[in-house]
Parts: sequence; C-alpha cells; structure tokens
Amino acid sequence: MLGIIVMVLLSWLLLRFTIRQPLSVLGYNPIGLRLRQFGIALLIGLVVCAVVKWTESLITSAGWEVNSGYQWTDFFAAGWWSFKSVWFEELLFRGALLVILIRWLGVRPGIVLSAAAFGAYHWFSHGLFGNIPVMIFMFATTFVMGLVWAYAYSKSGSMAIAAGSHLGWNATSAILFSDSPIGDQLFIPFKGAEYVPLTGLPSLLFFIASNTALPLILFLWIKYKIRNRPEAKLHFSDSV
Repeated sequence: MLGIIVMVLLSWLLLRFTIRQPLSVLGYNPIGLRLRQFGIALLIGLVVCAVVKWTESLITSAGWEVNSGYQWTDFFAAGWWSFKSVWFEELLFRGALLVILIRWLGVRPGIVLSAAAFGAYHWFSHGLFGNIPVMIFMFATTFVMGLVWAYAYSKSGSMAIAAGSHLGWNATSAILFSDSPIGDQLFIPFKGAEYVPLTGLPSLLFFIASNTALPLILFLWIKYKIRNRPEAKLHFSDSV
C-alpha cells in the first residue's frame, strides 16, 4: 500500500511541475461513468482469463481440484495482493508518465513508449534476463497489451478501463487458477494420466491466441463503444 501512496504523490508532483495539470487528469471523474467503465472492463478481463484457462485445460486434458484448505482470509489476501500490484503498474505506466509523454511527444509516440516500457518492465519483474526467446515473447505480448491499455486512456481520458481489465485478468488468474507468485488458491491444477502437454507449434499458436484475446476484445470495445471524452481532447490538444 505504501508503494501506491508514493506513486500517487509522485504523480501529483510530476503533473503539477511538468505540464501543470491536476491529479484529476488521470480520469476519476465523472465517478459514475468511471465506475461503469471499470466494472465492464473488470468483467471482460475476468471472463477472457477464465475462458483462456478453461480452453487450455480442454486442449491438454488437465484437471482442477478445489483447494480443501482454502479460507476467506486466503481470498482477501490474494485479492489485496492483486489490487496492489495492478494499481502500482497502472500508476507507473498508464498514469502521470503516460500523460506527460502524450503531452510532450504526441498521442501515438506516447502510447508506444509507454507500451515499450511496460514490456521491458516484465523482464525485470519475471527475472527473464538470459533467456532470449522468452524475453522476446514476453515483451511482444506485454507490449501489445500495453498499447491497448494506453490507447484506452487516450480515448477515454481515464485509467478506469485499463485498471479494470488488468485487475480482472490478474485476480482471476491468481485467485481462481493459482497462477501467480502467491501460491495455491481456490483451484489447484493437476495433470492426470490423460494429460497432453502443449509443445512445438501448437504451444506457440495457443500462446499467441491466448495473449491476444484480451487486447483484441478490449480494442474493439474501446474503438467502437467508448466515446472520445471532452477532457481527453483538452488534455492532449497541444499534441494532436
């Protein structure tokens, strides 16, 4: 939580002393609209993640068993971990720095630089240095996701869509499917006698499909359903 508080304070200082904008430029108003966008994006992230995990289990014949020792305290702890990690990344990559990049360089360069930084960040957060193929794949997938999330801000003038879908995906992956550094959660995967691991070309194709599903769906929703907000035009009028 301390990290998030520090990020908010740094964001306020950066916005105030670089482009002279208030913290509200991150887009928490109007609150009703932002909560709706956040909720819809949260649901999209949750559903897409669940479908990807379910599809993978069908293809590989993997199974899931309920964690018999799981408690409500585990659920809240995992939820809090997901919330903190997502908001830290959002404030870092779709917060003040993205706003400043867009104002100084323009919308497209700002979006691309933000996405590139987001992709490179995952080399550090996942400790991938030295494994070049994995580094390339990780950068490519997180770069594409970063592009769409930064585009969401440029179109709506708010972090709500990126934060909601990011939290929906991460929380579902961590809490339901135990796919995170915090260990076993509600469902634990097991590999029975019928398990067939994905290897070679099928593995690559599934990796690409599973990692482009969320950004593609979000992009189409944002492009055709999210109206350009007047405040977004005001914020970026000097750069477009």
